[in-house]
Amino acid sequence: MHISKVLKENHPSLSFEFFPPKNEEASKNLFSSIKDLTALKPSYVSVTYGAGGSTRQLTHELVVKLQKETNLTIVSHLTCTGSTRDEILQILTKYQASGIENVMALRGDPPKGENSFVPVRDGFTTAGELVAFIKKHFPALGVGVAGFPEGHPDTPNRLKEMEYLKLKVDQGADYICTQFFFDNDDFYDFCERAQFAGIRVPIIAGIMPVTSRKGLERMAGQALGVHFPAKLLRALSRAADDDYVENVGVHWATEQVRDLIDHNVRGVHFYTLNKSRATLKIYETLGVRNSESFKDEITNLNAFK
Repeated sequence: MHISKVLKENHPSLSFEFFPPKNEEASKNLFSSIKDLTALKPSYVSVTYGAGGSTRQLTHELVVKLQKETNLTIVSHLTCTGSTRDEILQILTKYQASGIENVMALRGDPPKGENSFVPVRDGFTTAGELVAFIKKHFPALGVGVAGFPEGHPDTPNRLKEMEYLKLKVDQGADYICTQFFFDNDDFYDFCERAQFAGIRVPIIAGIMPVTSRKGLERMAGQALGVHFPAKLLRALSRAADDDYVENVGVHWATEQVRDLIDHNVRGVHFYTLNKSRATLKIYETLGVRNSESFKDEITNLNAFK
């Protein structure tokens, strides 16, 4: 299903993100998580895409497998990193032939070992260029782009940052999915600034619960400028071990989601890290059976307002 229709029919949408497994054990763990999370009837799921050729092939294989073996709506990530225009054209042609209707267009991170993004010859410099290329050659494809509530790490100028986001939308993006954040006020401010800039496409909030101290350190070290509220850090400091860290992280994320839904967010996208437990706990704590029943409950509540 085209992402525009998905988002129109699911308000709020609830979706999950996975990354392709690199070995057999990781593959088994992933499909166990997918089985658990499919029962929650997500509005759609997305699959990430790495900079290396082998990782791209794994992404394609996982996307096609999910498309063929499940009833899920799939959004496949696509990046500019290391790909020429002809290579991107070939990938999109394969996706179209496999029934994939949606992609997430990203500039992408630099290849491992490199500090900055450098486009390949006859490649794309920005995600906006990639969006324009997709819409020119595959106008029926749904296209998502990334948003950064706390600022893009490569664009310290917050005014330019919003100009670049508006450009991606003007090139044909159908929706925006944000990087994860821990302070909802940052997201609300981002949405207000986007609206002021003339951006009218749906903005989906990205949520990633803290589930371990190592995970917290990894988030902090990704150079994404993530803001960790003092209240969250204080609560995590009291956690005796990673089981308690996960409890704190899930509680915090659950309160984020509850507040987002109370503020009529267009959708929530869970970065699952290929694990189901934290997301299942959030649903359970919210009292949600699955995304479809939750949508109906929201619709019924809105009818009484």
